[in-house]
Amino acid sequence: MAYVTNAEIEARLGTAAYVQLTDDAGTGVADVAKVDEARLGAEGEADSYLARRVAVPVDLERFVELRAVLRSFVLDLIEYRLHSRRPPVPPDVVRRRGEAVLWFERVAKGDVVLPTAGEAAANPATGASGAAQGPPRVWTRETTARL
Repeated sequence: MAYVTNAEIEARLGTAAYVQLTDDAGTGVADVAKVDEARLGAEGEADSYLARRVAVPVDLERFVELRAVLRSFVLDLIEYRLHSRRPPVPPDVVRRRGEAVLWFERVAKGDVVLPTAGEAAANPATGASGAAQGPPRVWTRETTARL
C-alpha cells in the first residue's frame, strides 16, 4: 500500500521541478520510473523504522489519523531523494529530511506514539514477549542478606 501517490509528489514539488528532477532524457516529460523509484525507496525507508513498532505497510484506510503525518514525512524523504539526483540539494529540503528521519527514529524507539484511534497491529516479526506470573518470590536478595 502506497503512502503517497505520484500526483501528490508532483503537487508538492510543482510541475516544473517534478519534470526537471526526473527528466534525464531531456524530453520535457517527467520520467515516472524515476519518481516511482524515489517513492518506493522512501516508503521502504519509512517502513524500516515503523516496523519496529507496527505491522507495515500501515493501512491508512484503517488508521486515517496517520495519513497526514505519514504522507508529510514520506514526501519529505521523496523530495530529498529526487533533489539529490540534481545536486546541490536545497538546505530546507535537507532540513525537512533530517526532521523526518528523526521522527521515524523516535517512533522506532517508542518515544513517539502514533496518533491512532485504535491500536495499530504489532509487527509479528519483532518476536514474542513474555511476563512472569505466579506467587511472589520466596527467596530474595534481602532474604540472603539477613542470613
